[in-house]
Amino acid sequence: MSGYRGYNNYRGRTSKGKTLLAVVLVLIILASIGFMILQKYVVYDGAGTPQLMLPGRETEKAVLPEEDEEELNLTIQEAKKEAPLKGVLLPVPTDREIWSLSNRQAEEVLGEDHTPMAITMKDSKGTVHFDSAVAVEGSVRFFMDDSNVVLDAALTHPVYSIARLSCFRDSKAANQDVEGMGLKNTGGFIFYDGNNTQWLDPAKEGARKYLCDMAVELAELGFDEILLTDVSYPTEGKLDKIDYGDTVKARNLQTFLEEMRAALAPYEVGLSLELSEATLVEGSDNAAGIITADLVPLVDRLYVATAAESAEELRTVVMRLDEDVEFVPILPWDSELPEEGGFLLQR
Repeated sequence: MSGYRGYNNYRGRTSKGKTLLAVVLVLIILASIGFMILQKYVVYDGAGTPQLMLPGRETEKAVLPEEDEEELNLTIQEAKKEAPLKGVLLPVPTDREIWSLSNRQAEEVLGEDHTPMAITMKDSKGTVHFDSAVAVEGSVRFFMDDSNVVLDAALTHPVYSIARLSCFRDSKAANQDVEGMGLKNTGGFIFYDGNNTQWLDPAKEGARKYLCDMAVELAELGFDEILLTDVSYPTEGKLDKIDYGDTVKARNLQTFLEEMRAALAPYEVGLSLELSEATLVEGSDNAAGIITADLVPLVDRLYVATAAESAEELRTVVMRLDEDVEFVPILPWDSELPEEGGFLLQR
């Protein structure tokens, strides 16, 4: 009887698979060692191709082309600090002597480098102070010699020239063309405000075109900026008697500024607007038909008559409406200039 077989016959036997795995592992290790040894004899040519240079074999080392080093010049330029915008609102250009006196006194106060020179070219009565071809009959108050001399001096002066243009408060044009331009009352007649003044109707295309055409004339004369005043409906008198028509007041004023921008687009001229401090602070004036958020973004500058201590607060209000619109406070003038020139413009 034979003994127990169990697993006794397999003791001491080695698997062929394990032997093969050990051989492969040894070969991998040897290959790795060989690669590491040969690595120091590998060089690269100019094209980046590797070459083997064994000891005793001379291989021309690739010379990599040197990159042209451009000299880097860095210029650190400090941000320009804009000089304060200082200027004067001069009398209308009809009296050479008064205008020259005002200009001289302005230079004495501001220095010869005062920046803007603003001249009223159409006032709030509707009087036009230049030789306008589009002005209604009887509205031009132009003196050939004095007016031309003053205008030439203003437009050839090295400073920035601003034409001040009163818009819808205009008794002369309103009376000349009641149907086409005038603001009427509910009875169908021309409206008189609390100061016995007549107005143009912003809802009427003829009124808006009249003002745009006149602004174009001023741009063609060579002014750098057109400053619009009286962009408004009447705020005094029997306002309930005004025939406002079917369109919204605020929309009519917005349309006017849009048309004005389009008319001046071919010219290198700035467009600015003058508003009251109360209107800017409140954000609107229902009687005037003004919503500041609608009008301010349509101009390049906003002018507001105010006290020096209120200027920064108002500037912040304008920045909130449109950060690209420049705010210019109109500060009281403390010299002995004529009343018409009683403003100092300062950034």
